[in-house]
Amino acid sequence: MAGVLAATGATAMADTAAPVRAKAPDLRADVNRDGSVDVGGDSDTSGENTWTAQRGAVLLPNIDDDAKRCPVKDSRGRPLSDAELARCNDASDTKVNGAEDAADLARLRTVPLPDAADGSRGTVKAVGAEAKKARLFVKRDGRWALLKPTDKLTAKELRSGVELGVEATDVVRDASRWNGLVTVRFTVTVTGDGPARSDDVVLRTAPVLTHHHLQRAQEVLVTKVKGAGAYGRDQRKFVKALAEQVKAAGIGKPLTTFTKYDDVWAQDFVEPGYASMPGPGGKPRTMRVLIRSAQLDRPAGRELFEKLRGPDVGVVQVGKAGPDEEWTLNSMGNLETIPPYTLGDKSYPAGRIIQGYRKDTGSKPAKSMRTFLKSQGAQDPLLLDTSWLAVGHVDEFVQFLPADTGRGWRIGVADPKAGVELLRKAQREGHGGKKMFSVPGGPGIPAPKETIDKVLGSAKFTADNKLAAERIEANLAVLKRETGVTDAEIVRVPGLYVRDDAGGSGLSSSRKLRRLGPDSLRAFNQLRGDEGRSGSGTGPSTRAAAWQNSAYVPGAVNGVLLSPTRYLAPKQWGPVIGGKDIFTEAVTSVYAKAGFTTSYIDDWYTYHIGMGEVHCGTNTLRDTGTPWWPKA
Repeated sequence: MAGVLAATGATAMADTAAPVRAKAPDLRADVNRDGSVDVGGDSDTSGENTWTAQRGAVLLPNIDDDAKRCPVKDSRGRPLSDAELARCNDASDTKVNGAEDAADLARLRTVPLPDAADGSRGTVKAVGAEAKKARLFVKRDGRWALLKPTDKLTAKELRSGVELGVEATDVVRDASRWNGLVTVRFTVTVTGDGPARSDDVVLRTAPVLTHHHLQRAQEVLVTKVKGAGAYGRDQRKFVKALAEQVKAAGIGKPLTTFTKYDDVWAQDFVEPGYASMPGPGGKPRTMRVLIRSAQLDRPAGRELFEKLRGPDVGVVQVGKAGPDEEWTLNSMGNLETIPPYTLGDKSYPAGRIIQGYRKDTGSKPAKSMRTFLKSQGAQDPLLLDTSWLAVGHVDEFVQFLPADTGRGWRIGVADPKAGVELLRKAQREGHGGKKMFSVPGGPGIPAPKETIDKVLGSAKFTADNKLAAERIEANLAVLKRETGVTDAEIVRVPGLYVRDDAGGSGLSSSRKLRRLGPDSLRAFNQLRGDEGRSGSGTGPSTRAAAWQNSAYVPGAVNGVLLSPTRYLAPKQWGPVIGGKDIFTEAVTSVYAKAGFTTSYIDDWYTYHIGMGEVHCGTNTLRDTGTPWWPKA
């Protein structure tokens, strides 16, 4: 409990206000989360030694690298191991790194004890089993210094009161071992005046949160491959076109490009997240936290440490997927976030994670990652059945779109029934002989030759899309039950799916690749004749079940939300009738009714034939300015 205060009648005041005069140890933290520590009133006293959703101080896991001191190579110039890369951050030393304002430290203050005798001494330290999860600093003569558990505050400091800073030394990784709570104790011993007296405050380590689409895109990430082969040229052309789209959407920052490992699936080896605590004026003080996929045999994840880690940007590496955990399910394209919602007694003010799993086999994303995500205590992951998909990622069929409604968002889903109906309508109107795809051939790859009649005459095509429609509806039922979304809040986007053994179904034989990560570039190059060009690392190459599907026409829902009203979809390359691509026309119309202007980017030979789309090949850093904690 807080120490006994002299009667002042003061209301809540900023930490710069004149402090009250305490008669017993009184340690204060930002319990009401207004961004300041009140030592002039009692607004930060109630509930200081507990933590609830409504009250309680927050501290940051200080895992960025403000001074850019963390190496990526050893003293002999050799690359550090994954473990060595992950071991270094601002919390791995005992200094206040970066700017002198120590913005990453949560503030604590002791209320002055003006009657403290000359021989009085004080200590402030983290206590309990979690003591090693926090580190304390004290501000003396305008400079921050480490405060060890055995260090003493002088009688003079007790009389005037001191300012302290506290950091968490890691993120919460497993709540069964540590739930993020830290107890800090202020103890005063007065010479000749009986036993020591103490006061505790409890802080919670800020959870690592993933982004949702109500947070505006601020920066777009993409891989830019090297080499003079056809794939390299096409992929760099894609990057150039993407940069133009990003600029047109009003995103001021230029593209951030991954260049070292040639892993083209920038969505898959990282999930951008963030951690935040109340800052000055109550506005969030944030730190980006990049979550590396649980695929440590995917070297592209190393570039997060080597290139992006720095001031206000940290990286979390949670561990490697086990040998029985399907590799592709651990790609971060298999992680999306439902925007904030409340249903009954459940509330997700920071949104809720969805991930795909294979219901038929029981395969799930890595236990280490599921434990990490659930342990944040904020975005309790919801599993959806992606057994019917060859790659098995949720971004292949579902998305979340901002909406000018009471809820603030809608669900977008691929609609195979609508896709099939587009073809049947064209056939009924006498266009069955038209080519199914308008995409030209590429180096080493002939243009698809099937007609609308041939596609609709395929029993396997019909079965594939019947299955896809059924599985999408089953997943929608789960989302509707868990969120309360109604049919009126669902945006159905025409799309088509095809079995992984596309050649066996009598359809386009150009779709032979699988989205497997580090080996993808090698597969692209082999298919396109770009000999001598290969990607780094190795990835599993287990064949998918013959009935599993991927997008046939480039999956329009597998695009990028660039702004609240601008959507970037993969170029459809569908049948052209009357000078118009019927899939482009239909997709544009559906998104327009939902309030979006849709633009298109060609990803056929760069991502689509690898069973991915523009979303799979890109990533976004989004706004972090909305608090995850309730307003006081």
